Amino acid sequence: MNPITFPGLGLTFHIQRVAFSFAGKDIYWYGVIIAVGFLLGVAFSYRQAPRLGVDQDDLLDMLILAAPIGIICARIYYVVFYLDLYTTADGSFDWKEAIAIWDGGIAIYGGIIGAVLTCLIFCLVRKCSFPSMADACSYGLLIGQSLGRWGNFVNQEAYGSACSAPWRMGLTLNTGEYIEVHPTFLYESLWNAVGLALLYFVVRKHRKFNGMLFTFYLFWYGLGRVWIEGLRTDSLYLFNTGIRVSQLVAFLCVVGAGGVLVYQLLIRPRRAAKQDDAAATE
Repeated sequence: MNPITFPGLGLTFHIQRVAFSFAGKDIYWYGVIIAVGFLLGVAFSYRQAPRLGVDQDDLLDMLILAAPIGIICARIYYVVFYLDLYTTADGSFDWKEAIAIWDGGIAIYGGIIGAVLTCLIFCLVRKCSFPSMADACSYGLLIGQSLGRWGNFVNQEAYGSACSAPWRMGLTLNTGEYIEVHPTFLYESLWNAVGLALLYFVVRKHRKFNGMLFTFYLFWYGLGRVWIEGLRTDSLYLFNTGIRVSQLVAFLCVVGAGGVLVYQLLIRPRRAAKQDDAAATE
């Protein structure tokens, strides 16, 4: 592949997409990085589960279901909002291309939605706490997303618009055109890493209700995605509108999660205090 440069920092990287071959098949760095991120996320969430009142066996059983369903939903989400790519010349839907996930094309929000729904149904059936389970998974989500973005770096994708900042990234496209752009993969990776640190060192220690960690995750990730998505040049759009799908979903997450945090941490305690004062004066 063409080299990746950071001219303002004097860095140049020559990276091959293929990590190694096994049984005659190429194994790509993208898949390796995603797998490593997933496994590290599972390991960390597994270790934290007892502190959050989550049975470790329940967590693993849930993840065995949520992981593949999340991947399928991430693909469905991508195909739905990139429908033109999977429509043939005669207007019919190309199912063969639509299921060819190995050729690339997934959307993280689709994966999150699928995984969350799977987790919710699992908890209802197993009769365990969904908010607590979601809290435990929040660590893994941030770890997986922070590391997973480096797969985009290897593939030279998910970059932003033109940039002249010292940390700009230089790419040579297949057309031979050289561009210098925002390294949005790096922005999101760092944003998620900071979110993980806040979640573990700050939010966890002040956890006031089950589901608080997951609510913070939705708020933090959404807040970062709103502005980072605005820089990208490969966004999925809401059909024929100019609305970026991920930006819209991120904004709704910020508003929804922010509202829950304000209610649970500010409004609800004040109401409880007023009720206690009223009871004391009777």
